[in-house]
Amino acid sequence: MDIVIAGAGDVGFHLSRWLSGESHNITLIDRDDGKLSYVDSHIDAITIIGDVTDFRILQQAKVQSADLFISVTSYEDVNITSAIYAKKMGARQTIARISNMQYLIDSDILNIRDLGIDELISPESLAAREVRHLLRTNAASESIDFENGKITLLGLDIEDDAEVVGKSMAEIAQLSPERKYVVVALIRKDETIIPKGHTKVEVGDHLFVITHAEGMEDVLAVTGKRKIKIKNIIVLGGSRTGTHLARKLSRHYHVKLIEKDAKRAEAMAAEFPNVMVLNFDGTEVETLVEEGVAETDAFVAVTGNSETNILTCLVAKEKGAKKTIAMVENIDYLSLSQAIGIDSLINKKLAAANFIYRYIRRGDIITLSTLHGVNAEVMEFLVHEKSRITKHPIKDLGLPEGSIIGGVVRDNKGLIPTGDFHIHAGDRVVVFASNNCSHKMDKFFR
Repeated sequence: MDIVIAGAGDVGFHLSRWLSGESHNITLIDRDDGKLSYVDSHIDAITIIGDVTDFRILQQAKVQSADLFISVTSYEDVNITSAIYAKKMGARQTIARISNMQYLIDSDILNIRDLGIDELISPESLAAREVRHLLRTNAASESIDFENGKITLLGLDIEDDAEVVGKSMAEIAQLSPERKYVVVALIRKDETIIPKGHTKVEVGDHLFVITHAEGMEDVLAVTGKRKIKIKNIIVLGGSRTGTHLARKLSRHYHVKLIEKDAKRAEAMAAEFPNVMVLNFDGTEVETLVEEGVAETDAFVAVTGNSETNILTCLVAKEKGAKKTIAMVENIDYLSLSQAIGIDSLINKKLAAANFIYRYIRRGDIITLSTLHGVNAEVMEFLVHEKSRITKHPIKDLGLPEGSIIGGVVRDNKGLIPTGDFHIHAGDRVVVFASNNCSHKMDKFFR
């Protein structure tokens, strides 16, 4: 595909890196020469310096013949305008990053797609959705659902009291004779390992486990985790993400929202009558304690300052909060959650890049996710009548080294397959595959 990306920030850079690795032709536009120089030294892409709303720049980028135009600058008006221009000039599909969530909430009043934008994405909305999902599967640091939770991928930190410590994959499989879960990968000292039968789990490993609804409790038991009953939540920061979270969470939980700006706190209190809005600086430890941080089930920090979010989560955890989630701007921070003691770190820009990446690779791949710091992808495929994957049992298919079929949804039920399992047309199959072999899996499902 010929893809033009407007904006060389974190979202644009990560998208360019992922997509250029798949032999797409990438053109990246930005006004910042420094950002483009960094791109030139790291990614195989054409870079153009200029304003993405300038017709001459768009023509130079050959937007008129592009299969896809993606505008992900930091400015909403620029993204919307450039996407509209690109569509009018001939781009087949357009995506624009927005920050005003009214475009999503009140789409029946102003449907901006009518202007020629095929997809709108809000990093703040995606980050809020990620937080809500982490609260539902709160024993894990990462969680991805397939088919509305029929199959789930969990990321779990392994401590010394976990039953799986010192056990090989073959021994772990014996702990679940009914095949309720399977370990598909582990992270050890920043290395992604796709395990074999003899691979043993060590203290400090970060395990990725695929399970179904009936196997969730078993997974938590053998990894030394327990699910928390979430009732009371404290959200720090009246940012766009915090506002969206307050709106969604207050429907199901008792929510306190901390905002240090008095006028903004007053406006939020009027907008969200079901939320207790508190006006103070969240870094004031004594006030946090007075407001019940020790008794809260979850503490979520989503201010615009990464360091504030990390530090307040550490304080909340030390004071007794059961679950802590911090939003960070620096994507490199994401691998630090286990080391520093925060349960989960999220990044709205990476969430946006992931969303667009899945959009581009949709088709037979129903769902695709990348995990930061993990050299692998999680894919969900729909199996067709003539798919190669149906010809033999899994063990006889000759799947690429570094790939594991972790779950199958058949007749609306999640299954964890063994080597003797035979995949049928109509099945939905969850695959965990290292980056160097993920594309080889496509041919098995065509």
